[in-house]
Amino acid sequence: MSINPVPPTRRGFLSHTAGGVGFFALAHLLQRDGLLAGEGPSKPGENPTASLLARKPHFAPKAKAMISLFMHGGPSHVDLFDPKPELTKHSGKDYQGDIHFSFVNRASKKLFGSPWKFAKHGKSGTDVSELLPHTAGIVDDICVVRSMHTGFNGHEVSIRYHHGGIAGVTGRPTMGSWVVYGLGTEAQNLPAYMVLSDPGGPPVDAANNWSCGFLPPLYQGTVLRPKEPRILNLDPPPDVDGTTQRQNLDLLAELNRRHLAARPGEADLEARIASYELAASMQTAAKEALDVSKEPEKVKALYGLDKPETREYGTRCLIARRLVERGVRFVQLFLGGQPWDNHNSLRSTLPAICKRTDQPAAALVTDLKQRGLLDTTIVHWGGEIGRLPVCEGELNDKAGRDHNGQGFTCWLAGGGIKAGMTYGSTDEFGHKAAENIVTPNDFQATLLHLLGLDHDKLVYHHGGKAQRLTDGRPARVVKDILT
Repeated sequence: MSINPVPPTRRGFLSHTAGGVGFFALAHLLQRDGLLAGEGPSKPGENPTASLLARKPHFAPKAKAMISLFMHGGPSHVDLFDPKPELTKHSGKDYQGDIHFSFVNRASKKLFGSPWKFAKHGKSGTDVSELLPHTAGIVDDICVVRSMHTGFNGHEVSIRYHHGGIAGVTGRPTMGSWVVYGLGTEAQNLPAYMVLSDPGGPPVDAANNWSCGFLPPLYQGTVLRPKEPRILNLDPPPDVDGTTQRQNLDLLAELNRRHLAARPGEADLEARIASYELAASMQTAAKEALDVSKEPEKVKALYGLDKPETREYGTRCLIARRLVERGVRFVQLFLGGQPWDNHNSLRSTLPAICKRTDQPAAALVTDLKQRGLLDTTIVHWGGEIGRLPVCEGELNDKAGRDHNGQGFTCWLAGGGIKAGMTYGSTDEFGHKAAENIVTPNDFQATLLHLLGLDHDKLVYHHGGKAQRLTDGRPARVVKDILT
C-alpha cells in the first residue's frame, strides 16, 4: 500500500483514517518518541506544553497514585462512623439548635437516634457501625476524618467544591486533572486518569465530576464503560489492522513533523490529538489491565465477586487496584445517581448501599497492603455531604435524613496517611464540625502535598489569572493526619 501522496492537513487525514479508539493514544506515543514539541521551561505567565510524560513533583512525595471511592448523595456519618450517645439518649425530642433544611415540606426538628449499634474495633479502638463490618476490619489501616465541612447542604454545590475547588462553579478542572497536569503518568500505555462508571447510570453532576475544565483535554478523565467491553472499538477495524495501521500512524507522525516545522513552538497541536490516541499501545495493555478473570479465586472472593450484591462494585475496585499497579496516576469510582441520599426509609436504603460497597472498599485497602502498594497509593472514601441528626418526615419506619454539609465524615488510607486514627469531631448531636474542621480545600491541599505538589505552586494561566485547584482560597495541609 502506498502512503503517498500526503493529505494536505492532519485534519483531513484524520477524517479519512480515524477508526474508533484505535487512535486514542497517538499524541502520547508521538510525544514519548520525541515527535512532538519538547516540553521545555515556560516563560512567566505562560503554561507548559501539554504533556503526559512523568514530571518531577515540587518535593519528594509520599504517594504516587490515588483511588477515590466517591459516595454520591451524602453517607450518614451519625449512622456509620460518628456515634452520638446524646443523639440516642434524646431521640424523639426536639433539637434546640438552628437547622437549615433542604426539603422544608418534610422538615422536622425531632432528633433521630441511629437505629444501628456501634462498637470499637482494632487496636485503635475506632468506633464503626454494625452496617460496615468489613470496614471495621481495616480500621487500623485507615484515618477516619469526622470534621469535614462544606458549609453548603446542596449536592451539586458541594460536589463541585470537592472536585473543582470552588463551591457551585462549573467549568473548572477537577482534582484528578490537576494531579495529572502536575505529575504526568508512569503508565506509557494506559490513560493517566481513569473513571470507572456505574451500570446504573452517571452520577449526579455527570461529567463535571471528571472534567478537565480549562486545562488541555489531555488531562480529562477517561471514562470506562460499566460492562464488558469497557472500552469500545479498542481493536482497529480489520481493514486497518497490522501493516495498514502502522502506515497510518507513520503517516500521521510525518504530518505532525511538517506541522511543527511550519509552526515552531506550537503547544496545543490540536490538543495533542488527545481525543484520538492511546490505543496503539492500549490494544494489548488495556485488555490485560481490565481483565480480572485470571485473578486468583481468593482475591475475587476478597472483593465479593462471588456474591451478587457486591460483584459489580467489587469488580471495579479490583480493576482500580490493577490500574494503579500498572502506573495509572488517578482512578475514580462513581455510583449511579446518588444512592446515599437517604431522604426516606433510612432503615432499608442505608443498609442496602452499605452492603453493596462495604466489602469491596475494605478489600481494596487490604489487597493494596498485601501487595505493598498501599504505602504509595492514597485511597479515599467519602461523599460531598452528610446527613442531619433530625429525621426527615415522621419519626417512624419510613423516616429519612435531610442533607448536612455542616459536619460529616470521610476516611483515607495509605500514601502517607496516619493509620488507625480518628481526626476531628462534630458537636454532641453530629450536626456541625466542631474540632479540627477540614474543608474541601484543606482536603485538596493535603492530598496534593502527599503527591509531592504544593497547592499554591500548581498553577495554570487562564482567563488572565493564575488558576489553582484551591483558587488561592485559605487551604491548609492537615499535617496531623500525615506520617
